[in-house]
Amino acid sequence: MSIANVIGVPTGVITGPDVKKLFDYAKKHHFAIPAVNCTSSSTVNACLEAARDANSPIIVQVSNGGCQFYAGKGLKNTDQKAAILGAIAAGLHVRATAKHYGIPVVLHSDHCAKKLLGWFDGMVKADEEYYAKHGEPLYSSHMLDLSEESHKENIDICVHYLKRLTKVNGFLEMELGITGGEEDGVDNSNVDTSKFYTQPDEVWAVYEALAAVSPNFTIASAFGNVHGVYKPGNVKLQPENLGLAQKYIANKLGLPAGSQPVSFVFHGGSGSEKDKIQIALQNGVVKMNIDTDTQWAYWNGVRKFESKNRAFMQGQIGNPKGADKPNKKFYDPRAWVRKGEESFKERLHEAYTDLNSKGVLGGKAKL
Repeated sequence: MSIANVIGVPTGVITGPDVKKLFDYAKKHHFAIPAVNCTSSSTVNACLEAARDANSPIIVQVSNGGCQFYAGKGLKNTDQKAAILGAIAAGLHVRATAKHYGIPVVLHSDHCAKKLLGWFDGMVKADEEYYAKHGEPLYSSHMLDLSEESHKENIDICVHYLKRLTKVNGFLEMELGITGGEEDGVDNSNVDTSKFYTQPDEVWAVYEALAAVSPNFTIASAFGNVHGVYKPGNVKLQPENLGLAQKYIANKLGLPAGSQPVSFVFHGGSGSEKDKIQIALQNGVVKMNIDTDTQWAYWNGVRKFESKNRAFMQGQIGNPKGADKPNKKFYDPRAWVRKGEESFKERLHEAYTDLNSKGVLGGKAKL
């Protein structure tokens, strides 16, 4: 039976109560939705196609650098103007196409540190303007990453923005503890590793503050997460910590044993051990970020195409079939970009399998 029949979630970009329904259903049934960083219409389209073929929802997300790239590197990013423009352009593209793929899509912005709050403000303003016209925000949700600030400041700023987002049916994801490694210009490679593991009482402090405003939030609680891909054994994931936090908060709320009040987010999903992913799913993870692996997959598709057809891509005319033979069908971007998309899709199908979410919309997944 499909999600649409069970919980009434529509296709296309979903917001507010529909996002909450989807995450609650995922948590109850121990699956998660891949959240894929996109930098272009090509990567967005590959995400939507993969989700359709997997009969599953998708979370399309954009980073600050990805948004700037989406707008065009030729634009200056003074006061985050290019990044804001790129976020709006990406959002409108996803909204124009998502419903035609017949799947629910959560449209999300990724890590926003304190120094990037101008970008965040611009996106929320766009949500408010879109809401005034259409009755829902442009984006489903946004993420604040204030993990480098004090615990109190992190919570206070998140509460401030959740109040603002709540007025337009928006969702908030907040980061608690630090994700190691480096991504999109944020380098935590040399941070004290004790900060990679969030304690249950810290999660409770966030939950208590945000739940007083709205139920529409998720928590990216650190359990050893690291951005990027590393040799096995170099990353010490402890997803059991999420279960400890669930139990701690359930006790605080007087909920029955086994309750999972928190919807968690798994950052740094690329290269993670399969068994650790399964433990995370059992402990309330509903969203897993994947970026590094899909970047490689896209390039690998292009790389293989170029390697196979190199002799046909050294000039506009002239190849092994003749000195006067044209090569346009090989160097046409539609040829090699499509190979990147196909490889990108293959990696996403692997993610859907890892996250137990292939086919959750009902029907058989198309491999």
